Amino acid sequence: MCIGLPMQVIESGFGYAICEGMDIKRQVDTLLVGEQAVGTWLLVFLNSAREVLSEVDALKMSDAVRAVDLIMTNEPFSQAALSTDTIDALFADLIDREPPKPASLLAWEKEQEEEKNNAPTKE
Repeated sequence: MCIGLPMQVIESGFGYAICEGMDIKRQVDTLLVGEQAVGTWLLVFLNSAREVLSEVDALKMSDAVRAVDLIMTNEPFSQAALSTDTIDALFADLIDREPPKPASLLAWEKEQEEEKNNAPTKE
């Protein structure tokens, strides 16, 4: 499985950037997002920047990746830190809200409702 990591540009050049994030530093291909200023957050897959992120979104993604890492780690010290409060805190933007439906599903539901309302009735 490939997980995109939020990384911040610390040096920029033509077609690449040196980025840091999630305790990792690496050279990243920026051909898909263009040259980016130092301080910009990028979503990086396999050493290639795929999307420019806001700082808020980058921090939310970092927290989510940390939560997954905590869950997947079987070391005793991590298990002690692994509590509902810890996981909830790392997914704070998802707690106490219903996830939004994608536009495609909303359109399908609307179509189904219209078909139901326009269907001939049996007498």
